[in-house]
Amino acid sequence: MSHPNEEAAAVKPSNFLRAIIERDLEQGGLQGRHFAGTPGDAAHHAAGPLDAAKIRTRFPPEPNGYLHIGHAKSICLNFGLARDYGGICHLRFDDTNPEKEEQEYVDAIKEMVAWLGWNWDVKDAAGQSHSHLFYASNYFDFMYRAAEYLVSAGLAYVDEQTPEEIRANRGDFSKPGVNSPFRDRTPEANLLRLQEMKDGLHADGSMILRAKIDMASPNINLRDPALYRIRRATHHNTGDQWCIYPMYTFAHPIEDALERITHSVCTLEFEDQRPFYDWLLGKLADGGLLAHPLPKQYEFGRLNLSYVVTSKRKLRQLVDEGHVTGWDDPRLPTLVGMRRRGYTPESIRNMVEATGVTKSNAWLDYSVLDGCLRADLEGKAARASAVLDPLKLKLSNWAELFGSAEHREPCSAPAHPHHPEMGLRQFSLGPEVWVEQEDFMEVPSKGYHRLFPGNKTRLKYGYVIECTGCEKDADGKVTAVLANVVPDTKSGTPGADSVKVKGVITWVGAHEAVAAELRLYDRLFTEAQPDAGEADFITALNPNSCRVVTGYLEPSLAAWPAAQQVQFERHGYFVSDRVDHRADKPVFNKITGLRDGWGK
Repeated sequence: MSHPNEEAAAVKPSNFLRAIIERDLEQGGLQGRHFAGTPGDAAHHAAGPLDAAKIRTRFPPEPNGYLHIGHAKSICLNFGLARDYGGICHLRFDDTNPEKEEQEYVDAIKEMVAWLGWNWDVKDAAGQSHSHLFYASNYFDFMYRAAEYLVSAGLAYVDEQTPEEIRANRGDFSKPGVNSPFRDRTPEANLLRLQEMKDGLHADGSMILRAKIDMASPNINLRDPALYRIRRATHHNTGDQWCIYPMYTFAHPIEDALERITHSVCTLEFEDQRPFYDWLLGKLADGGLLAHPLPKQYEFGRLNLSYVVTSKRKLRQLVDEGHVTGWDDPRLPTLVGMRRRGYTPESIRNMVEATGVTKSNAWLDYSVLDGCLRADLEGKAARASAVLDPLKLKLSNWAELFGSAEHREPCSAPAHPHHPEMGLRQFSLGPEVWVEQEDFMEVPSKGYHRLFPGNKTRLKYGYVIECTGCEKDADGKVTAVLANVVPDTKSGTPGADSVKVKGVITWVGAHEAVAAELRLYDRLFTEAQPDAGEADFITALNPNSCRVVTGYLEPSLAAWPAAQQVQFERHGYFVSDRVDHRADKPVFNKITGLRDGWGK
């Protein structure tokens, strides 16, 4: 129900659902939603004893894949509304399709919801904890009884047409559907067929249970939708107990009713399903299986993020065809991938909150997410120096100034410029350091203030140096930059703090540098909407979405823990890889730069 920090933004962005909830709370009646079943029924106490909850929402994923950034909006919306209005949010698995569902996905979904900061275990006034983790499969017995009731009431029938015949007779937007030849069979005959389906007497796909509504309805979803199908498959939760399984559109509203959900929030693609949602619950209430007031469905515009795809089928294609390294590839918009990339739960929650909730779908530029990440890490990520494209810099007069080439000059810098309580980073300067390749130009361009022959620049947190030239290999490639430490004009000792220079460069001492594998990630696609239109989205893959280089880090990162963010000064935000990072083989992933550079 609650976010662990219990924070709520002082100013809420636009969210039409808040107005609906506040109106409903003012009018009352939400707390009375309950299941009118038999005491002792497994579903009777599904909602738990917390009747004081003002509202009940739910996040109902199908455990057939990994959650992605689009799911994050639904997670934060449902749990956030429950938090803000003193309610409860259920985590419920809509596990009605055993062929595509696995325990692996169940575990991964639970892990990601918790990682985002939400909790489905709630304490009552007495301090007792109650779990609000549910499974559609726990209600299969009730759903079957509901199906039997619909059949006996003449509201459903078993159809023995082939899938192709059903599809052809359904009609389309320009013509009505055609009644099934099995539609007018008696309730008794249909009940017998339904029982035979349940007992495994018929082959998969040979018959289905359909609601009897209106084959001429302009809403195709009301043209006798399927309720049950035969599917011999082992279910992750119920094993081989069942060989028929309810359709998602039949199961979902029943689950909402059994759990006393007050506001069933879903994305706009389910808007056309709402009439069936209301029809089904109304008919079951008429038959005494459910009691009023019944849940209400509300639709909102989904989150579409540019430069990604969120289709489960397309994400699986990327994984199966080897375009990425797995579901947790840091370039994917899966939450496990974003966590490995280094995005924080706070940044994702803040992005979702900032985008608001409307009745229309909208595209959000990826830079908004990166902006939220920078805003979150700016105040808490430690700083460090790193060289990503190393070039050796030799200080030619080092031994002369310090009396020995072995001398090491202590240096320090704040771990965070605005948080002195985080302490200092300690490192040292020697006769050779690593600098960036781009920090040297033998013939400088206009406005270039870093290393070139005759120019003075400052080693950040160190001394002013003057470039004297460079060394090259047989092919003319620069292999090292040469420079002198500029001594103080009065004392002759190193310092030269009074010398004014325009250029400052970062560096890492060669004698204590930590070699690391640096994975420089960028957007996975070159097109903002890679799966729009008829083009194959694979053709929009960015060939430079991941570059792996060997760089050098300052010694403060030698014992850096896995999955910990850091700002590499000048370069951006990085995170030690949660899978591959080791003390003897550091691996850091680039999360994002210090500013959005995609447009460049």
